[in-house]
Amino acid sequence: MSVAKAWNDLVIAGTTVEPGQQVETAIRVARLPGQGWLEVPLAVTHGVRPGPRVFVSAAIHGDELNGVETVRQVTHCLDAGRMSGSLVAVPVVNVFGLYAKSRYTPDRKDLNRMFPGSARGTIASRLAHLFMNEVVKGSTLGIDLHTGSDHRTNASQVRYDFRETRLDAVAEAFGAPLIIHKQAKPGTLRGAATKVDVPVLLWEAGEPMRFESRMVESGVEGVLRVMAHLEMIEERFEWPDPTPRRFEHTSWVRARRGGLFRSAVEAGQPVEKGDVIGHVGDALDAAGQPVKAPRGGVVIGAALSPVVFQGDPLAHLAW
Repeated sequence: MSVAKAWNDLVIAGTTVEPGQQVETAIRVARLPGQGWLEVPLAVTHGVRPGPRVFVSAAIHGDELNGVETVRQVTHCLDAGRMSGSLVAVPVVNVFGLYAKSRYTPDRKDLNRMFPGSARGTIASRLAHLFMNEVVKGSTLGIDLHTGSDHRTNASQVRYDFRETRLDAVAEAFGAPLIIHKQAKPGTLRGAATKVDVPVLLWEAGEPMRFESRMVESGVEGVLRVMAHLEMIEERFEWPDPTPRRFEHTSWVRARRGGLFRSAVEAGQPVEKGDVIGHVGDALDAAGQPVKAPRGGVVIGAALSPVVFQGDPLAHLAW
């Protein structure tokens, strides 16, 4: 991964950050209907020595909160006076969604389908455009933090396109127990960043609308592990135990009928073909209809809501 030729001040969102400084600033997005501006907060830690410029972002979906706390804790772990390179920390990208406790922006768009955005588009498109220009472009690497959505939870895992070999060592360094091959969908931050030659590692862990201390702790350690791997910080970490497992395929097990789902598995649990992952039945059913794993693998995501309709996702398998 390339490094800037000279080590000078870093200018971002109109703010100049000198080597050895950690500065809080913000990207102005739009005027609020009443008064004032809606802004995306940033914490920029600019080290005293040349090195990679990494961004870490959270809450592209406004209800996915584990990453918000992860970013906050990471910034308070850093000493710019001892660091190489720069970390641009963005705890909340979709500030609209955070305020509304919603996955979406006010125009009902999924922000992670709007990249690279447009300066003259909808509010979601404009936000994506600003983020690309102020944060992504000029970076060496990105780490984008997510949780499960829509009453689902995810086991701690990192995702990237295995064809992007620059991320092989980075994914291993993060230390999540699961490494998943996933091509970027059109409009995602990951896909748009790749097109401007900025590889992005995606971390998934936990459920929406929660701070889960165990997940946050693993996310903080993961980001710091990557920074240590890139020689941005001096800390050293032991090889993760157990060794991360890599999976090339994923699919959802879906409900064949509507009803109440009584799960028998948890995210992160291994299953064999034919294992019962739960039952779907009515309110008064003694047992309900069993739902069986169609193949062996690991449950990387699981439904949390018992109320399901035909076709709803119940368990996300990787193999």
